[in-house]
Amino acid sequence: MSGYRGGFGGGFGGGNQMQSLMRQAQKMQEEMQKAQAELEETEVIGESGGGLVKVTMNAKKTVTGITINENAVDIEDLTMLEDLIVAALNNGYEKADKIYQEKMGAFGAMGI
Repeated sequence: MSGYRGGFGGGFGGGNQMQSLMRQAQKMQEEMQKAQAELEETEVIGESGGGLVKVTMNAKKTVTGITINENAVDIEDLTMLEDLIVAALNNGYEKADKIYQEKMGAFGAMGI
């Protein structure tokens, strides 16, 4: 026999490499949590009708307020007001999506 001792040679670099991977994963998780908190604190304002309707939300798309200028209210044409609200929401969502991608894009699928 040629001195073969059985078992696996080398392994995965020992415990140091595993500890390093764990530290990296923990750091990434902390950074992701910080970015999530920033999204909750970032205010976005969606507008339509030249500012007649404004929707305030955070970058996680939680609506916190709606402001409607009295000039946007025509009791004979509520459909126009409804359309302005939808347009303001969509405008806010687009802005929130952009901020979300800037903050969370580096985390890939982990940010979902």
